Amino acid sequence: MQRAGRHGRQPREDGPMENGVGQEPGAPEPPPAPRPPRVRPRLVFRTQLAHGSPTGRIEGFTNVKELYGKIAEVFSISPTEVRFCTLNTHKVDMQKLLGGQIGLEDFIFAHVRGETKEVEVTKTEDALGLTITDNGAGYAFIKRIKEGSIINRIQAVCVGDSIEAINDHTIVGCRHYEVARMLRELPRAQPFTLRLVQPKKAFDMIGQRTRSSSKCPAEGRVASGKETLRLRAQGPATLQEGPSAMEEEAARHVDDLLESYMGIRDSELAATMVEMAKQSPGAADLARGLDSVLGEFAFPPEFVAEVWTAVCSTGGAQE
Repeated sequence: MQRAGRHGRQPREDGPMENGVGQEPGAPEPPPAPRPPRVRPRLVFRTQLAHGSPTGRIEGFTNVKELYGKIAEVFSISPTEVRFCTLNTHKVDMQKLLGGQIGLEDFIFAHVRGETKEVEVTKTEDALGLTITDNGAGYAFIKRIKEGSIINRIQAVCVGDSIEAINDHTIVGCRHYEVARMLRELPRAQPFTLRLVQPKKAFDMIGQRTRSSSKCPAEGRVASGKETLRLRAQGPATLQEGPSAMEEEAARHVDDLLESYMGIRDSELAATMVEMAKQSPGAADLARGLDSVLGEFAFPPEFVAEVWTAVCSTGGAQE
């Protein structure tokens, strides 16, 4: 016969031990310790001023304006001095223009404000032969000059020149489509003045008058399958795979349509429209989406229909 303890209690089996403390049988297990947050790797990019400078390193930007600010900070200049950037070349090469994506190994060259010049133009035809884009920070500039056009005959006007004023009316802060519309609406046979600012040139670029070909392959995009930093006008930048060959082809088609209908080229806008088309069940849905997100562009219905056709032809949209 087993004897009772001093106070007459029977011995009991202890429950499992946790940190040296006994737990009652059936007690819930403590929740697991939270996992430490995933540390995002630092994304550091190399940069130089296109006309020549030491190499700097920048990080911590989420859009183009912040990128220009970081470049300006490194080289002790004003952010408004930066007019556009090219990837992996110091030359004014519009096929290497920085858009909304940067490859993690890309080298960024910043083209800054150079000399100001004024030219007088007489509009003898409806089209001047200019294709306009903008830098995402308030400055529109010339991305292409059409061979044989009015502007082509004015040697002082070059690809890469930013447009600061039309007839002494400043256009700083205007988007590319607004500048293109102003130029289209100028009356024929009436001279007007363009105030232009050329990018500062390195010694080996002096005297060079760059022209774009009739097509702009790649537009500075990185190869498919390569990880890129996607810059966005709103929200944080995201790390993602580079566009597929199909997405690049669709974006080129849409960029060509932007030039044909609106006189602008914008590879990031074209890529955004391709993404929206891929998520739209039909052309009418795409039109509504574009109107809600990009309504200020006032895209004509026939343009939207051609965008839908272009994306479908590459297998990118829902059918």
